[in-house]
Amino acid sequence: MIDKIKGALFGLAVGDALGVPVEFKDREYLQRFPIKGITGYGSWNQPPGTWSDDSSLAFCLAESLTKDYDLDDIAQNFINWMRHGFWGAHHKVFDIGGATRFAIGRLTKGSSPLLSGGTLDDDNGNGSLMRIIPLIFYIKDLPINERYQKVKEVSSITHAHFRSVFSCFIYSEFALEILNGNTADIAYINMQQTIKSFATKNEFNPKELKLFSRILDNNIKDIKEDSVHSSGYVLHTLEASLWCILNTENYAEAVLKAVNLGGDTDTTGCVTGGIAGLLYGYDEILQVWINEIARKEDIDDLSNRLIKRIKQ
Repeated sequence: MIDKIKGALFGLAVGDALGVPVEFKDREYLQRFPIKGITGYGSWNQPPGTWSDDSSLAFCLAESLTKDYDLDDIAQNFINWMRHGFWGAHHKVFDIGGATRFAIGRLTKGSSPLLSGGTLDDDNGNGSLMRIIPLIFYIKDLPINERYQKVKEVSSITHAHFRSVFSCFIYSEFALEILNGNTADIAYINMQQTIKSFATKNEFNPKELKLFSRILDNNIKDIKEDSVHSSGYVLHTLEASLWCILNTENYAEAVLKAVNLGGDTDTTGCVTGGIAGLLYGYDEILQVWINEIARKEDIDDLSNRLIKRIKQ
């Protein structure tokens, strides 16, 4: 399990750091000047190995889970990150999504984490999907109804619309299939069956479910790259990450494919990297990349503390 936890946490941070310097660069640019390894500065003028708010909030969640599942504690970690740079790559915040900023702002004013997240169509950025993967280690042995409820609660701290919650749930169920030892292709098929059955039983909004048809009713692996979008929209990030995982054979290929799609490169890299690290394990992430990652000793310590909690 430690290889899986370290794989997921380092995997998301490395994917994030690969993407930070070229965030907002379009696909055409990255086809001409592809990212091949850890670089620095660029879009955010940050040193090599810097990860973004994506990893910071994932680590805030993981930090809380080393103690127990407590939404108020998770929310307080988010506040500490925004105010004080808690779990920032360099102990400061250099980027934050609009929906996340507003939600954490509500938390600072006393809002319950159950009510702080945005619920409008326009609130469906990828800000909860990017940080959800640590939760799978807590929910892995729970019944599916409880897994969904926990995913919903954690997503809704910042992103409470069904589309964001359901994207996080699909991603989490796919990750759990991988955690259980399945290949990516088998994990994907099993996830489709599980999710569609669960959605039918719970009578979710058909109009919303239709938006997920490329993932649930087809094989996202088979779509052409030109049809893979990589913006900050949650559904785009989910589709892109699944596509990258299913069309590559190792960690490096997966995250480089994700980042070189362009657009929201850090988040696509982070979301892909978390799954890829889980799938291939920590030891398959290039050591030269890990060596360049900010706060690598702290991430290692966090991984060890999380595994201790899970074993209790």
